[in-house]
Amino acid sequence: MEQVNGKIQKETVSDIRARVTAQCDRLRQSGCREEAAYLKILEPYLEDTRSSVRSFIKSEQKKIGQLMNEFARLYQMTEFERKYGELSAICGIDEVGRGPLAGPVVACAVILPKDCNILYLNDSKQLTEKKREELYSEITKKAAAVSTGCVPHDVIDKINILRATYLAMKQAVDGLGVRPDLLLVDAVHIPDIPYRQVGIIKGDARSVSIAAASIVAKVTRDHMMNEFDRLYPGYGFASNKGYGSEAHLKALKELGPCPIHRRSFLKNLDVKQTKEHTGGADIEGEDSCREGTKD
Repeated sequence: MEQVNGKIQKETVSDIRARVTAQCDRLRQSGCREEAAYLKILEPYLEDTRSSVRSFIKSEQKKIGQLMNEFARLYQMTEFERKYGELSAICGIDEVGRGPLAGPVVACAVILPKDCNILYLNDSKQLTEKKREELYSEITKKAAAVSTGCVPHDVIDKINILRATYLAMKQAVDGLGVRPDLLLVDAVHIPDIPYRQVGIIKGDARSVSIAAASIVAKVTRDHMMNEFDRLYPGYGFASNKGYGSEAHLKALKELGPCPIHRRSFLKNLDVKQTKEHTGGADIEGEDSCREGTKD
């Protein structure tokens, strides 16, 4: 309320929306998880009889409830980070791209600060592309360390996808620039790596560190496949990301494989291995991983 020329003037609905939104945003960004602190912001407007204000306050109360649920969900996802809380640098590791017919396998290692506050972290498969991109930016800004590893299609063919996945994970850890005290890994145990590690089944949905790694790995590889879609049109890489969709399999039969197809993955498919669609470029080996950074 404001007093102008001796008369009490009510705030406009727009002013109330702006004020409440700004105050709630500041609280959220500070990491505050106390529901009472958010509800206190609404108190000055609880007696306002205007229908538009009442509707807005009701909506905000609902949003606050949803925010508290999100805080509770994230708290559950810090189970392992809290279990090993005496350690300084806990690193989450995840990969993407084990199943596709084309492109590299990409792994990511992420160390989050202990006081890191990133809402909506989750298994990357449970998020929309837009939300993944938003979280990718937030993770890379707030993380203490982030590193990715990439093993291209031809190496996958030579050493098999499981070994290639381990190699990508090792590359990611080696590139951190910070020595991790513990690795939290989604489902697997990385061989021949000199760090203590804990494998967690469905870890990308149970650990904020692994979830962050899954998001960065997914967005990184998606950007690569978007670039490959431009270089090798016809396979739909921008949409299928190299997985064996119906349209992708049809294109393989019509066009044959392109340079980034995994030949070892095509053996049981009705694809002429001798035919190769080169598109606008010929990419081999490590170059296929470097190409993906252009998008």
